[in-house]
Amino acid sequence: MSGLSRRGFLGLTAALAASFTLPQQALARTLAQPLAPADVPTTLRQTVLQRSVAQNKFYRTLTSGPGEDFEVRTDLVSAEPAAGRVAGRRSIAYLGHTSDIHIIDAQTPAWLDPVAEFDFTLLPGVCRPQETMSVNVQGAMIQALTDAAESPVTGAPMMALLNTGDNSDRLSNLELRWYIDLFDGQTVRPNSGDPDRYEGPQAWSEVTYAYHPDDPSNDPYGQYGFPTIPGLLEAVVTSEVTSPGAPAPWYTVYGNHDTTLNGTFGVDESVRNLATGGQKGYAFPGFASDLFRGMAADVSPATRLFNNIRQQFGMNPGFKRVTADPARKILSGIDFMKQHFETTDLPGPVGHGFTQENLDNKTTYWKADVGPGLRLFGLDTCNQVLGADGAVPQSQFDWLESELQQVVEEGKLAVILSHHNSLTLENTAQNVFNPGEPLVHAEEFIDMLLKYPNMVAWMNGHTHINTIQSHGKEGGNGGFWEITTASCIDYPQQAQVVDIVDNRDGTLSLFCVTLDHASPAEWREGDFSQTGIASLSRELAANDFTADPLMRRGSPLDRNVELLLPAPFDLSAISDADLERAYAERTARKMATTAGGTGQ
Repeated sequence: MSGLSRRGFLGLTAALAASFTLPQQALARTLAQPLAPADVPTTLRQTVLQRSVAQNKFYRTLTSGPGEDFEVRTDLVSAEPAAGRVAGRRSIAYLGHTSDIHIIDAQTPAWLDPVAEFDFTLLPGVCRPQETMSVNVQGAMIQALTDAAESPVTGAPMMALLNTGDNSDRLSNLELRWYIDLFDGQTVRPNSGDPDRYEGPQAWSEVTYAYHPDDPSNDPYGQYGFPTIPGLLEAVVTSEVTSPGAPAPWYTVYGNHDTTLNGTFGVDESVRNLATGGQKGYAFPGFASDLFRGMAADVSPATRLFNNIRQQFGMNPGFKRVTADPARKILSGIDFMKQHFETTDLPGPVGHGFTQENLDNKTTYWKADVGPGLRLFGLDTCNQVLGADGAVPQSQFDWLESELQQVVEEGKLAVILSHHNSLTLENTAQNVFNPGEPLVHAEEFIDMLLKYPNMVAWMNGHTHINTIQSHGKEGGNGGFWEITTASCIDYPQQAQVVDIVDNRDGTLSLFCVTLDHASPAEWREGDFSQTGIASLSRELAANDFTADPLMRRGSPLDRNVELLLPAPFDLSAISDADLERAYAERTARKMATTAGGTGQ
């Protein structure tokens, strides 16, 4: 690109070096390097696959496989793409995308794992064999995103990391802090309660439904062939997990697990007391009896007092004593937003999409510009009352439509972030905070988005499956792409990078590339290192016999793809000089984050 003059380059370098407390000459050398496709570790280079032959009964380990090249999708363009588009393309915005991290405090008493004793499939994911290892996986995923901080297509620096909800798993303040701290480059010890030992179903021989890594011979996982791994639980709760921090400013939205218990149920005072208390249920009959007694219609002070006494002093059948921990408190109200203001300056931004206006007005959606050509819209599609799936409240729908009109007038591209996707935007439960407010569902929402040509992508999660859908306009030319990424908790435990590229021929390309987290494809027995535990988590998840884990990878058309669109306006209006300034700022910010510098 021919953009900044030499004088402009030197002035920009000096300003950025001062702002981020970086050595000016080192920054200038870095910024002077021409952009070229980066040879970074993604699934373009190597994949992680399940072996075709079981190693023990039905249990299969993982191995590395060949990389997957791009599949070109032309669903939304009427003409075949020109071969020459490769030579002249430039990046408008290179983005990271994670979803459904599901950071788990596997020892919290306020959880529904005893339901698995009744039926494994009643509440999917309520008792995963890899549930103690989620912090290790997030650390390894942030490392993978850092390794891929320059685009494998254009070499452009990552402009933003987008996270589309279900950050916590069990509505825990502690889980939320762990996830934020890891994105901020802090060290986390994934333990609660007793500082030196694990207290939960994977260590309790009375529990018939959980994986017991010390000795699985008497549980369903051992019958399937899951390995015996003595010392694993102790290693997980006594080890610290480090993180390089997000390689770019990161933004987030609410997921249903950040809103309701198990992403489905509202929370009452008895559940809040259970969360921080010293009793944890392990048997379904006793747990269900206690839970529903606390949620019964008789909510008199005497009833509540009696229930609290039963929990505190171990008078409940099917419960075990554990170490109480006030840090396990359940999230409520706008706690989720507030916690995102308890963050570091770098990589930023403070609030991670949310603003002081959100806190003041208790609105849970936001907008933010990324570079000169892109505006992000973060939506809250979650229902705070009942049900895992979502909808768009009418007030939020109206706000978004007016903002999309503004984007058209300003000549920017628009990307929408939400937790729910078009397959799960159909919840009809009324919001108790705004009773009677209409809820917009998938068909109406998509129809509105198609009215605005600058709307190019809707990025989301929720289903834990790599899925890419095209939503086309009548006539077959134009529309937008819906990009759903897999989760970090269930196999394949992947994230994604997306480069929005101007082909300079009247078309746009969205290059999507899946990322495996930065841990060995094959777990080595006894490897309890940080990356070893992350590798083991992926292997255990790949053997989830209560679901179909391989299906979650999606098809080749849902993974490494080039998604074409007609350009909605003359993209040369986004100048090379403005893009170079944005690239330089992001490069300097990443250097400062890595070096421990401070932004001004």
